[in-house]
Amino acid sequence: MCDCIFCKIVAGNIPSMKVYEDEETIAFMDIAKDVDGHIVVIPKKHCKNVLDCELDTLYAVMKTVKNVSLHLTEKCGYDGVNLLNASDESAGQSVPHFHIHIIPRQQNDEIDAWPKFNGARNDIGCTFEKIRM
Repeated sequence: MCDCIFCKIVAGNIPSMKVYEDEETIAFMDIAKDVDGHIVVIPKKHCKNVLDCELDTLYAVMKTVKNVSLHLTEKCGYDGVNLLNASDESAGQSVPHFHIHIIPRQQNDEIDAWPKFNGARNDIGCTFEKIRM
């Protein structure tokens, strides 16, 4: 068994408040107590992040993200959602198991879920030439 906290949730060794579960994914309440309704969606199959996640696993996670997000907006009184992901430690990933945070939103909820950036350092054209596929 994998020694990560999310794998332990999948195995049932750590309790969680499951919002949704299917054969490939679990959605559960985040225990951070930072935003009402904060949910984490993970694949049951361990992968570190989106960079090493197989496409079928990624699809399953995103399908669950959409289903849970629709439930929040159609049945629970929320207007929209923020989806948050950090892939790799350099991006701020703290749990090395691929996951997507769903932050339910309501008009004028005063939640600022968008990161503050200091501004680009390089010319956009130079960056474009570097990263285009």
